[in-house]
Amino acid sequence: MDRVRDLASKKAAVIFTKSSCCMCHSIKQLFYELGASPEVHELDNDSYGKEMEWAIRSLGCNPSVPAVFIGGRFVGSSKDVISLHVDGSLKQMLKDAKAIWF
Repeated sequence: MDRVRDLASKKAAVIFTKSSCCMCHSIKQLFYELGASPEVHELDNDSYGKEMEWAIRSLGCNPSVPAVFIGGRFVGSSKDVISLHVDGSLKQMLKDAKAIWF
């Protein structure tokens, strides 16, 4: 859990993904389209990936990816991020965390 929290706090927007996950790709694209450059950690390409996946699941993220952190705070999985985008609050969260400036 410490590794996940440490990585999640290093940038304004952090996404834990798996390289073969289509929802992970969609969430990354959404962030890029909003002007953010999230730090992406692909769990299937990380030697600590399994341990980090279990830590993310313990936060309540099921499925475990994508797991999104904004401003060091756990936001949720793809359905949570999409809900925030639809209601207009995702962009403001990214602004508040200084992940985007406009």
